[in-house]
Amino acid sequence: MVKKMLKVNGVERHVIVDQDALLSDVIRKQFQLTGTKVGCGTGTCGACNVIVNGKLVRSCVTRMKRIDNWSEITTVEGIGTPQNLHPIQKAIIKHGALQCGFCTPGFVVSIKALLDTNLNPTRQDVRDWFTKYKNACRCVGYMSLVDAAMDAAKVLRGDMDEALLDYKAPTDGSLYGTRYPRPTSVAKVCGLWDFGADKREQLPEGTLFCSLVYADVAHANINGVDTSAAEKMPGVVKIVTAKDIKGKNRITGLITFPTNKGDGWERPILCDKKVFQYGDAIAIVCARTQAQADAAAKAVKLDLEVLPHYMNAMAAIAEDAIEIHPGTPNLYFTQGLKKGEETAPIMEKAAHVVEGEYYLGRQPQMPLESDIGFAYINEEGKVCVHSKSIALQLHIAMIAPGLGVDPENLVIVQNPCGSSFGYKFCPSNEALVAAATMATGVPCYLEYSWAQLQFYTGKRSPFWFKAKLAADANGKFLATETEWYVDHGPYSEFGDLLTSRGMQYAFSGYDIPNMRGQGHTVATNHCWGAPFRAYGSPQSFFASESLIDELAKKMGKDPFELRELNCYREGATTPTQQTPEVFVFPKQFEALRPKYERARQLAELNSTETKKRGVGVSLGIYGCGLDGPDTSEAWAELLPNGEVMIGNSWQDHGQGSDIGTLTFAHESLKPLGLRPEQINLCLNDSALTPNSGPSGGSRHNVVTGNAIRVACEMLLEAMKKADGTYRTYDEMKAEGIETKHLGRWTTPCTECDVETGKGEPFCIYMYGLFLAEVEVDITTGKTTVLKMTHVADVGTITNQLAVDGQIYGGLAQGIGLALTEDFEHIKKHSNMIGAGFPFCNDIPDDLEIIYVCEPRKHGAFGAGGVGELPLTAPHCAVINAIDDACGVRIRHLPAYPEKVLAALGSKKKAFDVADAIALGYTSDAVDSELPKPADVIKALAGK
Repeated sequence: MVKKMLKVNGVERHVIVDQDALLSDVIRKQFQLTGTKVGCGTGTCGACNVIVNGKLVRSCVTRMKRIDNWSEITTVEGIGTPQNLHPIQKAIIKHGALQCGFCTPGFVVSIKALLDTNLNPTRQDVRDWFTKYKNACRCVGYMSLVDAAMDAAKVLRGDMDEALLDYKAPTDGSLYGTRYPRPTSVAKVCGLWDFGADKREQLPEGTLFCSLVYADVAHANINGVDTSAAEKMPGVVKIVTAKDIKGKNRITGLITFPTNKGDGWERPILCDKKVFQYGDAIAIVCARTQAQADAAAKAVKLDLEVLPHYMNAMAAIAEDAIEIHPGTPNLYFTQGLKKGEETAPIMEKAAHVVEGEYYLGRQPQMPLESDIGFAYINEEGKVCVHSKSIALQLHIAMIAPGLGVDPENLVIVQNPCGSSFGYKFCPSNEALVAAATMATGVPCYLEYSWAQLQFYTGKRSPFWFKAKLAADANGKFLATETEWYVDHGPYSEFGDLLTSRGMQYAFSGYDIPNMRGQGHTVATNHCWGAPFRAYGSPQSFFASESLIDELAKKMGKDPFELRELNCYREGATTPTQQTPEVFVFPKQFEALRPKYERARQLAELNSTETKKRGVGVSLGIYGCGLDGPDTSEAWAELLPNGEVMIGNSWQDHGQGSDIGTLTFAHESLKPLGLRPEQINLCLNDSALTPNSGPSGGSRHNVVTGNAIRVACEMLLEAMKKADGTYRTYDEMKAEGIETKHLGRWTTPCTECDVETGKGEPFCIYMYGLFLAEVEVDITTGKTTVLKMTHVADVGTITNQLAVDGQIYGGLAQGIGLALTEDFEHIKKHSNMIGAGFPFCNDIPDDLEIIYVCEPRKHGAFGAGGVGELPLTAPHCAVINAIDDACGVRIRHLPAYPEKVLAALGSKKKAFDVADAIALGYTSDAVDSELPKPADVIKALAGK
């Protein structure tokens, strides 16, 4: 230990430290400056950025031995405060360059360090800086962050009035459709929005720290668990195993499809008899410190009988494959599609028929914040869990029976969430921390490493998709045939629902009278399948939007024209035989046409001998809600001071439930003339807030927006006097009138038939077109996306900043999906770099949104949703653009450079699913590795 004298945020501080301690730990735990976040823990996300002696430093990989006495350290807390925001912070708020807020302090500090050295940067200077210092953002797509840096520089140079960074309200005081900042913005830019690890520093003395004992194999029988040595290690209080779980020790998948052959009870809280995937938890070590817990976890001995492991759907349905869950076949659910006439005769007679096989893999959500939670028993004896859950009441239903606790005695509270993009629709650590607290009787805290976040939370489920399309001589679509297999990992939760998405979205957007298809859900031993933004549609559109381009190429027809010819118009129905609620595609094609024609001209003009430019288009659709009748609740309460409080469980993982709730309430309560700050929010605590349903499927803006509207209308009706004025709180109490009202709203929808797919699952859909402009270096195979244009219909826009930000982020994730992102090879893909996380220079600085929106009859104030739409099909446009640029078709994602180069060197000018399997892109073992690029190129040469 040594004493160091440091100048932290301009103040002299003395601290006693271990020279091997991390600077981030000293800042966060000893100085209690938790604005410095730690995400990856390996110096590759930039959330931990601080300035040391004028230089930007990633504090999570900097040891104190490298910090000299009297070093000057600046953290986000030293740059601005809520009462005195720095222009950088104001600019980030102005441009909506924050969503979940986890990366935001790191960007504030990074921009400060840049502008301290270069007050007149170009946009590319800013982008290079963010890339060099690994400033990662998964939410906003970087462009708005560059905008913020440029505006802050203008203010600091004196070229812009700082007042221009402040929000200016419209003269009518309205919030709806404006750029009003999120209520949480100031806390986020100041590093004061406390995420899970920040709350760890606020837990009471005596809290135990947990570490998981997990399997390093994918499939095994458990013959024994020896905890004797670990129990004797320093600081260990309790090692929790399956025998300590009071209930069924299972997390229920809540199976609702009657033809599902599983019962939904296959996922253990702690594995007792079998291991089903790499990382499955077998025991929880609870100790006085995190280091003690981690050390003891390594000392637990496991006796495992390794079983055959099936790392993909094709392996799991092979004839010799054993059942992963004895008694339940590995292929356990089938969804049918029957629309119109039988398709086989049509295929035989059609002028044009194309078919293909496509694979979209296990895209990881990759939030910067890891999976973190803690639990305690409150004064009422209830088990209280704080986590990143985006489905509070749903998770109570899923884990309470397994824990052996009545649902009314289990509370789940959402911590401020550093994004999830859907993985927290499934419970991950909730049952584990609850089990630890129930076994020890004291608060318990569990934090996954970033690698654990990768391998022990759910990922996008791969689809193996075969499709066939028939068209007449003019290109009018006549019929489709599809078959898809969904690799859903070992746990069934929502797998049947996901499989139905293939039926709902493949070839949707087009007037196709005759369709036949069948989708299958398959259990495997790879990472379990969980929702990811645009759930099921990216896999489905990859098949259909690729095949439509292949048809256009075969016919010699422009792919833009072919899509426009066949898009939804009056008289068309969806694959589920539902009439679309609006017919906006013709207007969208009209809006995109000049952009498309200009892009083609630029591609031809700027292509060189080695760098080929190309243009690709695609179409995307997504339904807002959970299939069938979907209900949400919210309450509105008049407070004694005349203000109003709104309560709901609109769980926020970055999309903006704060600004959504505020905006819908403000619009609904206009007769009261309330200012925004007079509307208070009570969000996401199951002990306080009603069941608004999970945050997924872009549902909340529709269902919870309506529930808020209904609650506010009920409150207004109760307050209203006969003369049209409104009662005060005191008047209502004096008259015995209720001051708190619960609003409830349900979608007018029906579920889809499991045999035919027929149904009206959603009352509002989102519609969009995508235009990608790319450059392919044919000497390396590397693809660079130069520009993305998105034409979006999301209904009326609730908040412009939030909607823009959702679209920018979705487009960025689509580019990553197309080119780099994967979680197939566990060891390779358990870190950000290996998994292909896109950094600033990987995403174009030209993301254009064109809004062509129709108000929705069933939306609150005409609103639809937004979050899923921008990730439905942007990757398809990128892949189509690669073909346009250099004439090769990539049917297995991601489109790594060596795949493109190999396709260029082949006679067939394609990289197929069969090639990927043969070369090892599909994992067959826990320790499998990606093939070497040279071997890939050599294997396809001349084929």
